[in-house]
Amino acid sequence: MKITKNKQARTAAVIDAVAIVFGSALTALGLVCFTLPNNIAPGGVSGLATAIAHVLPVPVGITTLVLNIPIFIIAWKVLGFRPLIKTAVATVLLSVLIDAFSALPIQYTGNTLLAAMLGGGLMGIGLGALFTRNITTGGTDLLSMVLKRKRPYMSMGSLLMLLDSVVVAVAVLAFGEIEIALYSVVAIFCVSKVTDAIIQGVDYAKVVYIITENGEDIVRELTQELGRGVTQVFARGGYTGRDKMMIMTVARRTELSAIQKTVKRYDDSAFVIYLDATEVHGEGFKSLAD
Repeated sequence: MKITKNKQARTAAVIDAVAIVFGSALTALGLVCFTLPNNIAPGGVSGLATAIAHVLPVPVGITTLVLNIPIFIIAWKVLGFRPLIKTAVATVLLSVLIDAFSALPIQYTGNTLLAAMLGGGLMGIGLGALFTRNITTGGTDLLSMVLKRKRPYMSMGSLLMLLDSVVVAVAVLAFGEIEIALYSVVAIFCVSKVTDAIIQGVDYAKVVYIITENGEDIVRELTQELGRGVTQVFARGGYTGRDKMMIMTVARRTELSAIQKTVKRYDDSAFVIYLDATEVHGEGFKSLAD
């Protein structure tokens, strides 16, 4: 058992390391290739650093790192020290990569709207990869995780959009152009939607309600053969007056076909309802502590 736990811990550490490198690199590329060359402030501390760099001759990467210090202090008090270790590594790596990539001839200065969309998309993929491992790049990402503890019903993308709107206001004052705000809103929208799509893609599941007169056989196969947890509710048909069973289970996309075949095998006249569940906590899914 101890060997298995050690192996799982090592595997998780490797996945975290890959997520940090991959997520930080894509976020940095989105900034350096698309948003920074077009003076777009895509929200977050990096967007704030972009606005500051427009006024003062300071590197965006270093400024990003400095601005993160007070945010880390706040997060330390709310989240504790251990959850911040990986975030600290990602934050430092992102700052280094921003300045390193800035020295390369990879800046796109063509269509500004396209730059906002592509930059926001790349950053959304990078941030989403980090969020799926409960890691952030500091800044408003980290503040979003803090607020998520206080407002668990709000999505990470929505929280990011709320915080980033403040950064856009600062960017408008720094650049003195209303168009900067419009393009920044496009970038922030893309970041938010892509981030949520990746997070929900990982957690995506379906709540399945099965109303049947042959519930015992279906429950037995769902639990013993497919390994799904189920909840049984004994019911009665309002029109027929016959006794029925309503079975509720939560399944991932890859399991839906097997569930449907099971239901059809035992009761091809069953009534089956599928509902989207964008985030699931409990055994077999996310831990309740996440």
